[in-house]
Amino acid sequence: MSALGHVSLLGTSALLFEAPGETTLDAQRRIWSLAREAMAWPEVREAVPGMNNLMISLRRPPGAWAPLAERLRLAWDSVEPLPLEGRCIELPVTYGGDGGPHMADVIAYSGLTAEEVADIHSAPTYPVFALGSHPGYCYLGGMDPRIATPRRRTPVLSIPGGAVSIGGSQTGVSASAGPSGWNTIGSTDMTFFDVSRTPPALLQPGDSIRFRIRKVLP
Repeated sequence: MSALGHVSLLGTSALLFEAPGETTLDAQRRIWSLAREAMAWPEVREAVPGMNNLMISLRRPPGAWAPLAERLRLAWDSVEPLPLEGRCIELPVTYGGDGGPHMADVIAYSGLTAEEVADIHSAPTYPVFALGSHPGYCYLGGMDPRIATPRRRTPVLSIPGGAVSIGGSQTGVSASAGPSGWNTIGSTDMTFFDVSRTPPALLQPGDSIRFRIRKVLP
């Protein structure tokens, strides 16, 4: 990947820009800034930030997409990080027990106790980097590497909404029931997506989450 990022074609009318370097809050703020700039371009219908990437959907298939790809790279080189400061939502979590069936795997991998995992997991304020995977789901940054645990070799067919999980160096909360390859360590009660709300997703990039320990179960 070049210093100005990599651009690939998605179907006939979308491009994916992948930023160079590591996924950090500063890089993600540049992604947000790039999304805002791209939305002002007349040929762009939608700009959707991802984790260290940006997908732009075009109003019509371009005759040639190389000039637009170069425009994205040059814009990335010039944009300043966008300091979005949104709301901070506090989520009470019950760690372990039936709602955290993979806590034992995180304990075995990290060498920590359940109480230590809960303390470390609940300490940071997690910025919302992007939305994706399923409606209302937030990709979060800022997890302590001491509790990073590889994704499961065999995904679970269904975890409930509100499942708090760890996958590699990231953590997240399922917004609805569905399959997952992450390690579920707890559960919380929160509606992350509701079509009757405007916007339907509870959280947006720039918001943040704080996990609060409700209890730790064996």
